[in-house]
Amino acid sequence: MHISNLGLIDSVVVKPPVHPTYDLKGVIQLALSEDAGDKGDVTCLATIPTEMEVEAYFLAKDDGIVAGIALAEMIFNEVDPTLKVEWFRKDGDNVVRGLKFGKVHGRAHSIVVAKRVVLNFMQRMSGIATLTKAMADTAHPACILKTRKTAPAFRLVDKWAVLIGGGQNHRMGLFDMVMIKDNHISIAGGVSNVNRYS
Repeated sequence: MHISNLGLIDSVVVKPPVHPTYDLKGVIQLALSEDAGDKGDVTCLATIPTEMEVEAYFLAKDDGIVAGIALAEMIFNEVDPTLKVEWFRKDGDNVVRGLKFGKVHGRAHSIVVAKRVVLNFMQRMSGIATLTKAMADTAHPACILKTRKTAPAFRLVDKWAVLIGGGQNHRMGLFDMVMIKDNHISIAGGVSNVNRYS
């Protein structure tokens, strides 16, 4: 996979949804900063030689749909562009418990700093994609739509996982379509007033 100057992966099977202000790279940097603080992994620094290289594998802990591979690539690249990542599956593929579906090779310190953030995103996205796939298969030929009801700051990531799982996205936010709901009607004082203010 190739990472472009924009930080998005050119060969992504399912691209992230488009949002006018969401900064995916900024979310990655925030997640890394949240975990490593301003010091990095102090235990790793105290116990492992700085230049030691290792190889680590991604191992499925349950059956399901894998999601977040493209995002993981972006995280590893953000931490250390010299890390070599290889995947044996792609976003949206089925995995079974115990399957090795990818590996990363390079500086141990870089892998340790990146791995928890990578796993947090991938586990969340894979869980969403797996449930979405099950619901989408059950609902077929109807479509499963993802709403705005997401964890704050995770909207694009969650909606990306839904796409990977075979669902579709509804609106990204308040900005992209007019959708009159009960609260609008109530605040406006009734349906007739809603029409008057439009």
